Amino acid sequence: MATFEITTRSVKGELKTDTMILNMGPQHPSTHGVLRLELVVDGEIIVDVIPHIGYLHRCFEKHAEQMTNYQQVIPYVDRMDYVAAMGNELAYVLAVEKLMGIEVPERVQYIRVIMAELQRIASHLLAIGTYGLDLGAFTPFLWCFREREKILDMFEITCGARLLYNYIWIGGLSHDLPSDFGKKLKDFLKTFPKALKEINDLLTFNKIFIDRTANIGVLPADVAINYGCSGPMLRGSGVKFDLRKNEPYLVYDRFEFDVPIGEGKMGTVGDCWDRYYVRVREMEESLKIIEQAWEQLPPGDVHAAIPKKARPPQGEVYFRTENPRGELGFYIISDGHTSSPFRVKARAPSFVNLSVLPEISRGYMIADLVAILGSVDIVLGEVDR
Repeated sequence: MATFEITTRSVKGELKTDTMILNMGPQHPSTHGVLRLELVVDGEIIVDVIPHIGYLHRCFEKHAEQMTNYQQVIPYVDRMDYVAAMGNELAYVLAVEKLMGIEVPERVQYIRVIMAELQRIASHLLAIGTYGLDLGAFTPFLWCFREREKILDMFEITCGARLLYNYIWIGGLSHDLPSDFGKKLKDFLKTFPKALKEINDLLTFNKIFIDRTANIGVLPADVAINYGCSGPMLRGSGVKFDLRKNEPYLVYDRFEFDVPIGEGKMGTVGDCWDRYYVRVREMEESLKIIEQAWEQLPPGDVHAAIPKKARPPQGEVYFRTENPRGELGFYIISDGHTSSPFRVKARAPSFVNLSVLPEISRGYMIADLVAILGSVDIVLGEVDR
């Protein structure tokens, strides 16, 4: 429930008495977690926004350091960005494997790519579906969830879970792909483009939706870079930077795909519509990657490189991957003596991207703030950790 107080401020010697402080939250709807925004408003115009975070703090890094081995950290990693858990696992596992010098079989690398890209599509479906819901469009939300369920079905038959997977392990995978995975994947690759077109016709190019998002929350490229934004937030501002292309990991350098960027097609480069549309186009590119990975998938053992006990040598490592929300990185220190990490630090893209919210909200109306916040696509489990 919003609360307010009237404040008196002196601006350049003039006495102003019409500024109010509004509390938007703490609430769950439209914030993708529990977030409180402290708004300073002049009538309907936003003067400043101060995000108040920490309502979901679970002390992830210190939990990770208290585990008895590195594998036990993976379920905790799942619970950061809980709608893109496969990507979380991938970044952490790749960091540990780099620290230990583990080379995994090619089959494992290809399956990891397939799972990461399916997770990207599932995450973006949730993002655009709830974004439409934020702005009053209910039907696209149901359509997006219908398609997302097909991906979660594939995850479930593979590892038994639909949200938090513990699937990507240090040195391999918990399970190989089941025999019916290929059929479900091919069916999805065949039907999803049509479903995406329907979503575009209903929401993306809807005049009311464009009016609510075009020229709203404009994030210039230099501001995005200075704030450390990444993922669709950065690319929506016209910066063509994607770790899968710029710093390829796994076998991404073997696939042909484009990096969508904001072009100001409906308004200004870097506005809410551009950020939204980058996610839509990224799903199309993920389909291309999945198709190529499935065609090239080699045989092999997904358990061959899993160590009996993960005890990295003394040292430190930082590894980053392109998660659905941007650059997810893990900095890990090993003391070389124990099988637990000495230090773990996560660089969460939602946390960094949220920091730019005040910069892109000032001067807009209160009604625009929901559109601006939704376009950032935060998950508070990752912000607070």
